[in-house]
Amino acid sequence: MEVKIGLAKTSKYATGVCGDSCDIVERPHGGISAVIADGQGNGLAAHHTSSWVVHKAVELISDGARDGAVARAVHDYLYAMKDKKVSCTLTVLSADLDTETLVVSRNSNCPVIVKTEEYETVYDEDVSPIGVNRHMKPLMYELPLTPGLLVVSYTDGIAHAGRKRTGHEADFEKIMDIIRDNPPEDAAYIAKAIMDYALELDDEKATDDMTVVVLGVTSGSPAEPKIEQIEVTYPY
Repeated sequence: MEVKIGLAKTSKYATGVCGDSCDIVERPHGGISAVIADGQGNGLAAHHTSSWVVHKAVELISDGARDGAVARAVHDYLYAMKDKKVSCTLTVLSADLDTETLVVSRNSNCPVIVKTEEYETVYDEDVSPIGVNRHMKPLMYELPLTPGLLVVSYTDGIAHAGRKRTGHEADFEKIMDIIRDNPPEDAAYIAKAIMDYALELDDEKATDDMTVVVLGVTSGSPAEPKIEQIEVTYPY
C-alpha cells in the first residue's frame, strides 16, 4: 500500500502571512502524520501561534508520543504560554503502520471527512479548540488502514468561504462531490479542487486563511527500492 497526502494552503487576501500552519512528520514506528493548526485571528500573530503548535506537535510525534497525548500536551503548553487567552484549532491525521490504523485527533470546528469503498463518515461533533479550556480533551477516532481510504480535513476559511460576499457559506455537498468523484491516488488534486472551489466563492480574494489536507491510501505496492516523495510549491 501507499499513503498519499495532498495539501493546499493560502492566506487571507492582502494579509501576506497565513495564520494556518501544516506539517508532515514520519512516525518513529512507521507511518506518517499530517498536523493542521489554525491560530486565533489572522496575520503574523496567528501564524506564530499555529506554527508553534504544529512544531510542538511534530516534535512530540517524532519522540513517539501517541496522538491523543500530543494534543493534550500541546494544549497544556499553549494554555500556559498564552495565559489561557489564545485559542488554536488542531487536527492530526495519522497513518500509523505500527497499529495498521488511521488515527484522527480533532480539536477543530471543522469536520474530518472519511470515505472508504464501503461507506462515508463525517466527524463533526462539537469540540473545544486547544489553549483556553483547562480540561480540554481531543476527539479521537480510529479505523483500519485499508486501500481506498480517503480522509479530508480543512480549516474554517474553507467552510466559511462565500459568506461575506454572498451571505452563504460553502456548500458542503459540493465539497463531498469533489471527494466522491476522485480516488485516493489523486489526494493532491482533491486538496487543490476544494481550495479552488472556496476561492471561487470568495471571488479569488480569500476572506480568511484557508488550508485543506487530504490523506489517501492506495492499493499499489511500490517496487523496490521504496522511494518516498514530497512535492512542494511555495509562492512568494
